[in-house]
Amino acid sequence: MALYSEKVMDHFQHPRNVGKLPDADGVGEVGNAKCGDIMRMYIQVDPETQVITDVKFNTFGCGSAIATSSMATELIKGKPIAEALKLTNRAVVEALDGLPTHKIHCSVLAEEAVRAAVRDYYDRNHIPYGPELAPREDAEDHGH
Repeated sequence: MALYSEKVMDHFQHPRNVGKLPDADGVGEVGNAKCGDIMRMYIQVDPETQVITDVKFNTFGCGSAIATSSMATELIKGKPIAEALKLTNRAVVEALDGLPTHKIHCSVLAEEAVRAAVRDYYDRNHIPYGPELAPREDAEDHGH
């Protein structure tokens, strides 16, 4: 049996939304010191509708880190911020048809990168935020 699903391989070999947004409204960078993965996510937000109109990412890490970043961008693009904040690492893993247990931490990083980018957007625009942007205690972090 293959270690990675076809979707994981597809998003690793053909990642979506790679790059930088020079005029991003929010930028989030997260990393895992134990495994060395670093993700930076950029979001463009329509100020009227609060919809994420564009999203890009740069990830330094393994194939799973790249695949989860790519899938996370696909899942939040075109969605209102409130909906993007509901993105969980589990939803990213499910959208990729699974990850090996020792790679689940990559999906946690992808979720955290989205939240960090939104937090930066809120900070830049002096938008108060509540517990929905606090670090999640229940995120699954197997392996590392």
